[in-house]
Amino acid sequence: MPRKSRKANRRHPLATVVLIAIGLAFTGGGYALFSSTTTATAETTVSQSTIDEGEKLFAANCATCHGMSLEGTPDGPSLIGVGAAAVNFQVGTGRMPMAMQGPQAMQKPTQFTDEQIAALAAYVASISPGPAIPDESLLQADGDAANGAELFRINCAMCHNVHGAGGALTEGKFAPELTGVLPTHIYEAMLTGPQNMPVFNDDNLSPEDKRDIITYLKYLEANPSPGGNELGSLGPVAEGLFVWIFGLGAVIGLMVWLTAKSN
Repeated sequence: MPRKSRKANRRHPLATVVLIAIGLAFTGGGYALFSSTTTATAETTVSQSTIDEGEKLFAANCATCHGMSLEGTPDGPSLIGVGAAAVNFQVGTGRMPMAMQGPQAMQKPTQFTDEQIAALAAYVASISPGPAIPDESLLQADGDAANGAELFRINCAMCHNVHGAGGALTEGKFAPELTGVLPTHIYEAMLTGPQNMPVFNDDNLSPEDKRDIITYLKYLEANPSPGGNELGSLGPVAEGLFVWIFGLGAVIGLMVWLTAKSN
């Protein structure tokens, strides 16, 4: 009996290892929770003054159309859930505040500094989270231009033209030219879908895909057409019209000149 009792009370060889693993897990988890809480608190403290400044700017310049609580009015849509990216795009390109009501907001010189735009974006995002301003690593034109060209032709060229020259839409709307647009704004437009543009979230186009499209557009800017005048890069319609007016017109003019000379 005593021999069996000692065997029953004997600890399993792996018990010590299991206890150490549990202790490490609790210690590490507690440290991670404490660290994340501290970081979040610090970030909130640092950005609170920026958010407060953004709230003042919003009340003075945006609330008339979008409402004091971002709920929207008959003159402007709700901004609940649009995120910092949409604000940075609309205000950073001068489309907002709108100069007047129309089929779509027109691009114009910005009315705010970069710091004020960042404050507006931070305030809107603090009320209701949404798509964030993209990280700088996704905005470098160092992606795959060939993949970007294919993605652009499939998803964007029907409105913006395969060369990014823009094009007309219905009811007085249009797809803008993409030459000279900042990479940040190109990415944010894909992410938020301003006006008539569809939303390309990360399930439609991954961040790397968006970077590849930016790379393709910047490649077009750096490499103009080697074939002479691009005629607006509007494709066969512009080229056919040019041939019809100037080419056929030259032939008719030559025929008239030859007829008049023979008479």
